[in-house]
Amino acid sequence: MHWHPNASEWQYYIAGKGRMTVFMPVGQAHTMDFKANDVGYVPAVAGHYIENTGDTDLVVLEMFKAHQFEDVSLNNWLRHLPPEMVTSHLRIDSALIASIPAAKKELLP
Repeated sequence: MHWHPNASEWQYYIAGKGRMTVFMPVGQAHTMDFKANDVGYVPAVAGHYIENTGDTDLVVLEMFKAHQFEDVSLNNWLRHLPPEMVTSHLRIDSALIASIPAAKKELLP
């Protein structure tokens, strides 16, 4: 899961089948299925992720109206917060926080 602090994201689905969930303020989330030739949209700063739901590769073109690409992944954000804050707010222990990958991962198996 990640978000873009400086731009909305437009997507064009080229091949395959996928599902995207977008997290909006005040506990709202929207999940939609996509296939080739569909268009997706994510407002700036809305957390989101895409999963491949088909048997073939999912190919998506992502576009941003910004001078510079910026994104923040959830794992990267959690790893850079003070551990005490994460433990206090999310009620997870320091061992679990330490197990979160510090490096950004673009694709997950």
